[in-house]
Amino acid sequence: MASVAARRILRDRTRANRAACAQRRAIAHAARRVRTGARSITTHVIATGADAATVKGIVKALQTTANKARANGLKGKRARIRRSFNGARNVVKTVYRYTREQIAQIAAQYKPRKAEYKTVRAALLAV
Repeated sequence: MASVAARRILRDRTRANRAACAQRRAIAHAARRVRTGARSITTHVIATGADAATVKGIVKALQTTANKARANGLKGKRARIRRSFNGARNVVKTVYRYTREQIAQIAAQYKPRKAEYKTVRAALLAV
């Protein structure tokens, strides 16, 4: 019978493999969705393969840049979603979806400082 330490090692390895597989699946799924049509900025950033903390940071910066670009004529496709917001259920919220080319234009206007953000920007520019 295997020792407790050996079982713990196998369990931890299984969890790590399962988490890595889930991350690869999420990246592949996002990349496929981005190729087929207009998607959210978050989906485009996830498709680059960035980790969760980087995704969260760069999406906010790109949304700010997209709002400035929207004022200059770059319009995404408007969509209305229902979601919970501050405890209220089924709140209708207007969101914007962008094609790969539009995301490349937004990323061209974005000037990041962090190295991780620069690599994601380069991936978004490579249409």
